[in-house]
Amino acid sequence: MSHPDDERRPSGELEAAVMAALWASDGPRTPGQVQGELAGDLARTTVTTILTRLFEKGVVGRERQGRGFAYFPVQDAPGLTARRMHTELDRESDRESALARFVDQLDPDDEQLLRQLLEGDTS
Repeated sequence: MSHPDDERRPSGELEAAVMAALWASDGPRTPGQVQGELAGDLARTTVTTILTRLFEKGVVGRERQGRGFAYFPVQDAPGLTARRMHTELDRESDRESALARFVDQLDPDDEQLLRQLLEGDTS
């Protein structure tokens, strides 16, 4: 029988926590350093796996540090959100319908902001 504390975290939660730690840092971080900045008791190997997957997705870069790597974000949070939106849109065969539904579901303030951005008015 599983214990409630043993349940898996929702998909992407660990990646989000690792990215938040990298964005808050002042330079590249090793998996051990990232582990130290995260709440909880994640194993260093788990953090290394997450960082490797983020590297393979092109979300973080890395540089050699000793026998391992130190990782750094290649995009800020808004850039990563935009990338995810593009990825989802690219999966959709009917882009027009997907975009139309996205716009239909925007709240009025976001719709107005999107209109201003499309018109090139960012003032």
